[in-house]
Amino acid sequence: MKKLLIILIPLIVIIAVAYYVVSTRSESDSVDKDVETAQETDKPAPDIFNLSEDESAMNISSPAFTDNAAIPSKYTCDGEDINPELEISDVPEKAKSLVLIADDPDAPVGLWIHWLIWNIDPKTTSIEENSVPDGAQEGTTSFGKTGYGGPCPPDKEHRYFFKLYALDTTLSLDSNETKEELESAMEGHIIDQTELVGLYDRPR
Repeated sequence: MKKLLIILIPLIVIIAVAYYVVSTRSESDSVDKDVETAQETDKPAPDIFNLSEDESAMNISSPAFTDNAAIPSKYTCDGEDINPELEISDVPEKAKSLVLIADDPDAPVGLWIHWLIWNIDPKTTSIEENSVPDGAQEGTTSFGKTGYGGPCPPDKEHRYFFKLYALDTTLSLDSNETKEELESAMEGHIIDQTELVGLYDRPR
């Protein structure tokens, strides 16, 4: 009997230690997987307000000027102060609406908003000169009114960005909304974006 106990006790100890090691590893692996899952869940969403050109398929252009070229004075405060024609292409099929924001980051007082339009039909291929697409709505600009306000730099040549966004929804906003309120409503709904940049310096 004593010989049997001498054999069984070490065997029982070995089995217990082995079971403990296996259980500990299984729990550790489970915790690691939970941590990985949590980390994946907590990963921040990509900043879709800053899609690179490689990530964007949509395009906006104008027959009035090319990207990073001078905007004709006709479309500024020194001319007729009307919006230039804009051409749109390659809008994502799942887009429900488009938003256009035209602004000037070089204004002495800070970012100056020249034009806000939302709920543009995603099938729109052109915004005609001096017009607003049917069914679209304009917001309040830095001029304190709705509608397009052309470039009118007081000091030097400025850059004017015509930013086009494709959304997976339409927006319920009124004409009193500002750029900040518009962008807040757009957050989480942008599926593509692109831009056209024009330059202008007033005759001096």
